[in-house]
Amino acid sequence: MPADPRHIAGRAAEDAALAHLVDAGLELVARNHHCRFGEIDLVMLDGATLVFVEVRLRRHAGYGSGADSITAAKRRRLILAARHYLGGLRRSVLPPCRFDVVSVSRRNYPMNLEWIRNAFTEDG
Repeated sequence: MPADPRHIAGRAAEDAALAHLVDAGLELVARNHHCRFGEIDLVMLDGATLVFVEVRLRRHAGYGSGADSITAAKRRRLILAARHYLGGLRRSVLPPCRFDVVSVSRRNYPMNLEWIRNAFTEDG
């Protein structure tokens, strides 16, 4: 069965985001962490900070930025998935954490990326 073109495009966006973050000095910890709450695209280390990264592929500028596309419900699922991930670390002291978004635009080649650090917090 041939691969779904949307899956292929999404994987390419994740690959581009990962390369961009690694070039910026972050280290990959996990990719596509699945749990009952959803999926975290990338888990990275930025120094001592654990970064949960949501990669958003934007095909058209009219749809807004990648960060704009993350609804309150999606934020809740990402936060729950991050808590699940942290629960599996089995550490007495958890590292500082943040939520980043990498918005990938396919309008041009190479892909345009916008990295939004601290895109949202657990508090809203």
